[in-house]
Amino acid sequence: MTIQNRVYEFLKTIPKNKVVTYGQIAEYLGNPKLSRVVGNILHKNPDPIHYPCYKVVNQKGYLSPHFGDGGIEVQKERLEKDGIKVINYRIDLEKYQWKY
Repeated sequence: MTIQNRVYEFLKTIPKNKVVTYGQIAEYLGNPKLSRVVGNILHKNPDPIHYPCYKVVNQKGYLSPHFGDGGIEVQKERLEKDGIKVINYRIDLEKYQWKY
């Protein structure tokens, strides 16, 4: 399985009302230094509905200003629809981060 496929398949495992960070996905892949690679993979997501990349935020809980599927407002809207409270384009990781 390619690294891209592993990232996309991981996205499908994130529960409703939860998010993960780029770093968490990099750790899942076995190399915590792959956060930027994860970001590039997510930016090229071929099916954002099937592979919910909107559930990925940075290490401080901020949404991506360059969210690839419609911009930061779309990411915010999808997170809120999923039951996640977004304040100033940031979420509370203590409350919403998935500790897989």
